[in-house]
Amino acid sequence: METYTLLRVLLGELTPPGCKMNRLGELAYIPQLDEVTLQVEKDFALVGKLGVEQLDIQTMSGGEETRLKIAQALSAQVHGILADEPTSHLDREGIDFLIGQLKYFTGALLVISHDRYFLDEIVDKIWELKDGKITEYWGNYSDYLRQKEEERKSQAAEYEQFIAERARLERAAEEKRKQARKIEQKAKGASKKKSTEGGGRLAHQKSIGSKEKKMHNAAKSLEHRIAALGNVEAPEDIRRIRFRQSKALELHNPYPIVGTEINKIFGDKALFENASFQIPLGAKVALTGGNGTGKTTLIQMILNHEEGISISPKAKIGYFAQNGYKYNSNQNVMEFMQEDCDYNISEIRSVLASMGFKQNDIGKSLSVLSGGEIIKLLLAKMLMGRYNILLMDEPSNFLDIPSLEALEILMKEYAGTIVFITHDKRLLENVADVVYEIRDKKINLKH
Repeated sequence: METYTLLRVLLGELTPPGCKMNRLGELAYIPQLDEVTLQVEKDFALVGKLGVEQLDIQTMSGGEETRLKIAQALSAQVHGILADEPTSHLDREGIDFLIGQLKYFTGALLVISHDRYFLDEIVDKIWELKDGKITEYWGNYSDYLRQKEEERKSQAAEYEQFIAERARLERAAEEKRKQARKIEQKAKGASKKKSTEGGGRLAHQKSIGSKEKKMHNAAKSLEHRIAALGNVEAPEDIRRIRFRQSKALELHNPYPIVGTEINKIFGDKALFENASFQIPLGAKVALTGGNGTGKTTLIQMILNHEEGISISPKAKIGYFAQNGYKYNSNQNVMEFMQEDCDYNISEIRSVLASMGFKQNDIGKSLSVLSGGEIIKLLLAKMLMGRYNILLMDEPSNFLDIPSLEALEILMKEYAGTIVFITHDKRLLENVADVVYEIRDKKINLKH
């Protein structure tokens, strides 16, 4: 929301009170959600390379709309481009071609993106928006991560120093208070004794009172020093989630899903011709390939147990898709998570926290959650569900980077088998131990 608001300010659509904005030169805008408007003149070669096969708005896919917006911006004679998730819906080839085009763009470029590979290749500065403030980091996304890690280490050292100094001052203040109490007790004992020299006794009591006051003042001074330390926040813990699998969900077949010479035709288009594949037990398997090659179709064929596909009888398959999900909007977050789940509340809270849910989000009704929050919740629920095989269609779409990096950890730690579709190069590199590429109607093992 913060990034979208900033983008609207830069575009001149929103002017916060007291805000002054100077815009020098012409800017092109690549929106994420707006309707596509066809221009009379287009760079047809550029459109083709980005993968737009036809230019009829009524029949365009989301990916083709995205590519057309990009082609229009790159073809315009402008001083700068503002782009909102420009890699959204692009396949790997489209993303690589876009990167090549943007590297040669001589104007200014401001992008909102959750594609870490794209950010590594394109940007030389990152603005982090947090708590209404912008922090600037020089370099690409990998440079940003290194700087953030240095910040985290520095914050951890500062926090440890703060805790140690506060404890030292608290001990010193308590010691002064103890000394003051001892002096007070000594004074009370002395006052009970008789003294033949009244003047000497009075002087002695004044001396004791002075010492007691001095100790109290010293304790108060230390308390002021403690207050002056302020409050240094502890760095966020890096959570590790341990998934477990019940005996009832254990699989022993080394290849719980196998496809043998499968075929699939849609209309007059053949997607698969005598294609074969096998999914190893416990593996994290990525399905890659251009848009329209049949990745989602293959997932559906597995779900439907279509001809040529054999699945272990003990397989319990969970399926995540970007749309078509159903849930009871009257439930709250925890109630939703506890359904068909063998994990305790503490474990559920840990997974939700790793996906960015705060303590006060747990009791929220599902009806008030954003679309992005619902997607994160569905992913968390599926990972903790009573399944031993997960099929995931573009699980990284619409996730912010912290949630995406948390998802990677959860997927790697997951005890079962995962088959997932992705165009996210970093997700593929960080999670997949088996990669299939669908090309030329075959399912080819890459590694």
